[in-house]
Amino acid sequence: MNGPAEGELNGPAAVLFDMDGTLVDTEVLWWRTTEEVADRLGHRLGPADAPEVVGRAVQDTAEHLVRLTGGADPGTVAAALTDGFFRRVAAGAPLRPGVQRLLAALTARNVPFALVSASPRVVVDEVVGGALAHVPFAFTLSADDTARTKPHPDPYRAAAARLGLTPGECVAVEDSPDGAASAESAGCAVLVVPSLLDVPRSPARTFADSLEEVTPAVLRACLRAATGDQTESSRSARTPSA
Repeated sequence: MNGPAEGELNGPAAVLFDMDGTLVDTEVLWWRTTEEVADRLGHRLGPADAPEVVGRAVQDTAEHLVRLTGGADPGTVAAALTDGFFRRVAAGAPLRPGVQRLLAALTARNVPFALVSASPRVVVDEVVGGALAHVPFAFTLSADDTARTKPHPDPYRAAAARLGLTPGECVAVEDSPDGAASAESAGCAVLVVPSLLDVPRSPARTFADSLEEVTPAVLRACLRAATGDQTESSRSARTPSA
């Protein structure tokens, strides 16, 4: 993928997309997978479990289930979660509304974008080879590609470095509290499009109800807002311009 065109030099230099719940509608599939595994362990999954499930890495959710139920091996539980999630994703992972239009607009403007996911590599590759097969990502990062995954900053720092950029030149697009925390702690501006969980607000975060509201101009405004330049920015993405 080519670098940003001259007219896009006001930013962002790149866009870093989360996968589950942001580009593809898979958070429900992950919840159902966790529900199934939890049931086998003798635990009924409920709203109180959501912060340890939604947007979390497989190992984190496995350890949560083991803490609740005792006796199981976290590695075995993680493998069961991965296998179950993979089967559901392979059966079909629909795109979130507005994804195709936004990615096409970024491609037309030569703004590079990458995928930064907390899912295992096997799941990322299945989605990128299926629902996202048409998307010209610069590269993809999975939970297996950094020492620590979300909510730690490692994935977004690694993605920016791979593009030859600082995190502060990038906008991360996320749907979950852990994902937003990862991107913000790395130094990215963050566009939050919530899915299953509410995401806390902060000066580095701009919110939109749907990617259908988001344009390259909105992403530029996210970057300006996060860096304190309010000349073209808004704390909301609800009034986008082309």
